[in-house]
Amino acid sequence: MVHPLEKTSGGQIVRGLFIGRFQPFHNGHLEVIKEMASEVDKLILVVGSAQESHTFEDPFTAGERHLMMSESLEANEILNYYIIPIMDINRYKVWVAHVRSLVPPFDVIFTNNELTSTLFAEAGVEVRRPKLYDRSKYSGKEVRRRMALDEDWHSLVPAPAAKVIEDIGGVRRIKTLSGGKA
Repeated sequence: MVHPLEKTSGGQIVRGLFIGRFQPFHNGHLEVIKEMASEVDKLILVVGSAQESHTFEDPFTAGERHLMMSESLEANEILNYYIIPIMDINRYKVWVAHVRSLVPPFDVIFTNNELTSTLFAEAGVEVRRPKLYDRSKYSGKEVRRRMALDEDWHSLVPAPAAKVIEDIGGVRRIKTLSGGKA
């Protein structure tokens, strides 16, 4: 018998779902995605809060985050994914249905967020908690803080994501949005 999260060789395609803001995409995201992508046939990566950009908490557009992710994943030979931006609706009772209406069918959600876990579990979806990678260092908040203060941030993000950030003037944007405070 095949474990539900093991890849199948000829039967049903197993799809996993992972939701994040990816503000910006960093090495912690990359490591957890590597692990999840090895457990499923297809990994659906949802760029959450897709409508948000140009604030210190959410500086990058959905398209910029998509580019950071796709460039980084392809450079790491992770090819079994879809990236789908989804806007917030701020109505938790219908949020799972909203997500389901916008993504391919999926069998499991990977999350460490308690609200997301509760909502999807209540909807009958299997919830798996991926390993976190040095969360004190690998967080979007820490990367943005370092950018705003001219500290080393390159070591926290995959090189392709850093290139996207540099190409779009992302550090300048974050410094402007921080107002000199981080």
